[in-house]
Amino acid sequence: MRIRTWLVIPMLASVFIASLVGAAPFSGGAFHVLRRFTLGGSGSWDYVALDTSGQRLFIARQNRVMVVDPGTGKLLGEITGLARAHGVAFSYADGKGYATSGDDSTVTMFDLKTLRVLGRTIAAPDADAVLFDSVTHRVFTFNGDSHSSSVLDAGTGKKVGTVKLDGAPEFGVSDGAGKLYVNLEDSGAIEEIDAKSLTVTRHWSIAPCTKPTGLALDREHHRLFSGCRNKLMAISDATGGKLLKTVPIDGGVDANAFDATTQNAFSSNGAGTLTVVHELSPDSFVVVQTVSTMAGARTMALDTRTHRIYTVSAKMGAAPSKSEPANPERRPAVLPGTFALLELGQ
Repeated sequence: MRIRTWLVIPMLASVFIASLVGAAPFSGGAFHVLRRFTLGGSGSWDYVALDTSGQRLFIARQNRVMVVDPGTGKLLGEITGLARAHGVAFSYADGKGYATSGDDSTVTMFDLKTLRVLGRTIAAPDADAVLFDSVTHRVFTFNGDSHSSSVLDAGTGKKVGTVKLDGAPEFGVSDGAGKLYVNLEDSGAIEEIDAKSLTVTRHWSIAPCTKPTGLALDREHHRLFSGCRNKLMAISDATGGKLLKTVPIDGGVDANAFDATTQNAFSSNGAGTLTVVHELSPDSFVVVQTVSTMAGARTMALDTRTHRIYTVSAKMGAAPSKSEPANPERRPAVLPGTFALLELGQ
């Protein structure tokens, strides 16, 4: 692990600034890669979700979801039958999980213990990120091309409503009190959703952020952390509905996380780094570290119990030619046997 030299100043500054504002400084040592497991297998990947009850990682993997023991890297099982797998969410009270598929617009409901598929529900085209809201006991998918959120009853998996959004949604979060927040990738904005009435209640710009993807929430202080593709983390006041600050991150971000115990926010960047941002106070934030990970490691899951971070990537082949009709996005193929899980900590 290498810490970029220009980050030493912010790390020292965080201690000084914290003493002025009365907040705890960044502590606990530098983040680095603790372990690496080769998972192998074919196909691209998307979101990583941690099952905090069973201590398992659920990794969306093109036509399936891989279920992995984060302690050993052992494959525990797979949920199959997906088409461009994206996100995974859990309802522990129901003992069920939900996985989205972008190409067939479906949500696959499965048994958390056995991983058996229990049913599939049509959401909307480009069903992508997904979350479970404990207040309403509903599952919300965020459908990029459809500019909407599909709403399912968590117990039955049946669709019960749709929220029309003012742009293409990316990741969303729940505040645990009946409000949801979602990034709008195409307009550089955030929308607030009332999870009960299924209506958009607020909308605000987070410019100069463009193409926001990952989103995390500090529930205590009502701060939202949006990962922006123009190498910024945009920090918003969810109560006031306004942008507070931006801080620099690396390129290719696709996921954000927040650790309430350490007051650290994270962005996983496809450029091959993890950015660590420390919240000195609800209005003061500083980049304290940029950690080398692996090129393409753009999504992650945070274990708030151990404060460990899990991210995945693989080595890629050459980009296909423009004349290849089966790959219009010209994404390079994953080199066989190189897909890996990285565990980071202090």
